[in-house]
Amino acid sequence: MSFTYEYPRPALTVDCVVFGVDEGGLKILLIERDIEPFAGRWALPGGHVHIDEEIEDAARRELEEETGVDKLFLEQLYTFGAVDRDPRGRVVTVAYYALVRLADHRVRAATDARDAAWFAADALPPLAFDHAKIVEVARARLRGKVRYEPIGFELLPRKFTLSQLQRLYEIVLERPLDKRNFRKKILAMELLVELDEHETGVAHRAARLYRFDERRYRRLVRQGFNFEI
Repeated sequence: MSFTYEYPRPALTVDCVVFGVDEGGLKILLIERDIEPFAGRWALPGGHVHIDEEIEDAARRELEEETGVDKLFLEQLYTFGAVDRDPRGRVVTVAYYALVRLADHRVRAATDARDAAWFAADALPPLAFDHAKIVEVARARLRGKVRYEPIGFELLPRKFTLSQLQRLYEIVLERPLDKRNFRKKILAMELLVELDEHETGVAHRAARLYRFDERRYRRLVRQGFNFEI
């Protein structure tokens, strides 16, 4: 059975702000567009939602198709629907933000992307569409969320030092943290497992490694525990 709609229907797309962290700071994954509009410009990975596709499935599919990145933390961010945001016509996009461990993913351009690369979050090139605004909203969400949920561990190696953990929070929150207070607070939560291992390949005294105990965190949440940095 076919239907006749009284009102025109806007197109629906997804866009993804993918965050990573390394020694140089916060990074964002971009693609170089290979098609118009904005061919040759850098943009967020994304694309149109198929008519029979769940929106989050579309976001994951576009990420894998355009950058080769999959199996990552992904959460819906916001819906952007300014009338003039896309020169092709009325297009509404559902934005997501994602967190990845850089060492776990090798990016590669595919489908309608000429290239895919990581950029420093504070030194992005001019972006297509309204993607600069989407990045701004995503960074604000990350700064807020990392303080109240342990999503920051998605950006760290699975085994990390306390210094690496503190440095991560300083990068995301964009401010220095007192070393003594930070360590006292994070260790008091009893969410870290102290390993019988130390970092390797360092010139200074090797620091002990830890891992995040996600199972314990889930149990504590069910008991009313609140994570806060």
